[in-house]
Amino acid sequence: METATMGRVVVPACIENLGDLLKVREGTLAPEAVRRLEVPDALVDTGATALCIPRRFLTALGLAAGQKRSVRTAGGLIDVEFYDAVRLTVQGRYCTIDVAAIDDNCPVLIGQVPLELLDFVVDPKGQKLIGNPAHGGEQMFELYTYLRKP
Repeated sequence: METATMGRVVVPACIENLGDLLKVREGTLAPEAVRRLEVPDALVDTGATALCIPRRFLTALGLAAGQKRSVRTAGGLIDVEFYDAVRLTVQGRYCTIDVAAIDDNCPVLIGQVPLELLDFVVDPKGQKLIGNPAHGGEQMFELYTYLRKP
């Protein structure tokens, strides 16, 4: 009997307090003092937009609440509190993103915006994240503006 669910993608992720990382860069905090969360089983949720973290982890990460934003859920519109930005690292790629607070009975959810920033797409059959094939599997950003080469 197969217990795996087609399309369910779970990945290890590291979530770090961005303010702490900036203090390390300034030399005012030791690298080992950075507050971080190693998540062995973050759920990739293509139905979500944001990076969503259960409230129980927000204090440990030292994140401060910011503004409330309207969020559409299966149960209708609700206001959700967003917290300070973090650095999210998945499979060696990282991005900076604000955090939405979710209930403690939920897993960490990685939504579409962080997936776009990390330049990953979901391989539902293989149940994994892969580098965007449109970019040769390598992380790439798109900037459709005129930039001069340095």
